[in-house]
Amino acid sequence: MRKGRTVLEAKRYGIYSCSRQMTLMGAAREILERDVSALVVVEEDGALAGVISRTDLLRACTEREDWPVQSVAAYMSQDVVTVSPQTPLCEVADLLLQNHIHRVIVVRTEGDKARPVAVVSDGDFIYHMVKDGAE
Repeated sequence: MRKGRTVLEAKRYGIYSCSRQMTLMGAAREILERDVSALVVVEEDGALAGVISRTDLLRACTEREDWPVQSVAAYMSQDVVTVSPQTPLCEVADLLLQNHIHRVIVVRTEGDKARPVAVVSDGDFIYHMVKDGAE
């Protein structure tokens, strides 16, 4: 991984998102169709609300028989680690390791709102490790 590379230089922008009101079955289908490990949960105005991951879905499934009709809001993680597009990737790697998490949400701040613009996952690091190692 090249030293000094920032999120902006390393990540394509775009997220897969859902609302708090979406059912867990809807979120599970979206995660499966998009082949991602999580969806960014956004408010109606597009502000960051949380993240719903495959692990959250698994927890719901083991806790409730009626998990498919529960809302994303009931199981999403609201404590989300965020970074700016200018954050160096080495800092992002440290955040993933220190917090024992698989992804951080890249946000742009607009007033008092954090608008999600990308997700950087541990898989992105593996991609860059292989790509940089082949150069």
